[in-house]
Amino acid sequence: MPAKGKHRRPKPQRFTRSIAVAGTGSAALALPLMGATGAHAATTQSASQSVSEKAVQSLPVAEKAAQKKSAASNAGVRTYSVRTGDYLSKIADEQHVSGGWHKLYSDNRRAVGDDPSLIHPGLKLTIGRKAATGTTKSSHSSSSSSSASKTSSSSNKTTATRTAESTSTGFTLPVTGATIGTGYHVAGSMWSSGYHTGVDFVVPTGTALKAVGAGTVVSAGWGGAYGNQVVIRLADGYYAQYGHMSQLSVSAGQTVTEGQQIGLSGATGNVTGPHLHFEIRTTPDYGSDVDPVAYLRSKGVGVV
Repeated sequence: MPAKGKHRRPKPQRFTRSIAVAGTGSAALALPLMGATGAHAATTQSASQSVSEKAVQSLPVAEKAAQKKSAASNAGVRTYSVRTGDYLSKIADEQHVSGGWHKLYSDNRRAVGDDPSLIHPGLKLTIGRKAATGTTKSSHSSSSSSSASKTSSSSNKTTATRTAESTSTGFTLPVTGATIGTGYHVAGSMWSSGYHTGVDFVVPTGTALKAVGAGTVVSAGWGGAYGNQVVIRLADGYYAQYGHMSQLSVSAGQTVTEGQQIGLSGATGNVTGPHLHFEIRTTPDYGSDVDPVAYLRSKGVGVV
């Protein structure tokens, strides 16, 4: 029989409470985790949005930089339209092309073609940078580079003539391997006409001079300011004049063939140094001159 005044107290359902606590604790613990996940997502989204905004803001800056770079690269670049009587060495000299006609030709090789001496009026040349060539085959580019390299290495100075002397038209250069000193129609008080009536090929005394085409010698002897000179009536009716010669190899009335030697260059007459003064005329007399470079080109003879 139980003791007086004492009753048994039922034990609390600890298991149920612990589950509730555990449940409550689990829920409590879950809340921070859920909060952390949400915070992380918000941070990532914010960072992504910030990067996007910076990228968008940087676009105008990049575009402006590209525009400035393009403008800088185009500074000093210009286009030259070839005129009658022009040749590459003349254009390079007048336009102050760094690197001379070799550079001018290299930059415009696609427009000019394989023969730098055969340029025509109206041809557009880019001065200041290489002209756009578009997409070409690698073999063509390799060939062009090789050819340009050979052209550059063949001479360290501006040459006024091609090594190929004659053409199928029956005409040739008056002298081989020369440079042009004074061009045609250059103004100056030292000439009685007020301008240069021919072109001067700068060559040392004793250089062989040739008939540019077949014809007949109309005069050979002293020519006053021209020193020793030869005048040849060519087959097409024009006249070729050679001045300041040191030696004559032909005489008046003699027929000559293309490329035949007619004498040697020198410094006779009114000169400042040895060279060949060469003219093309419509008559045998002074004052009937035409552009000799344009004339030779019309005959297929290249003068650079």
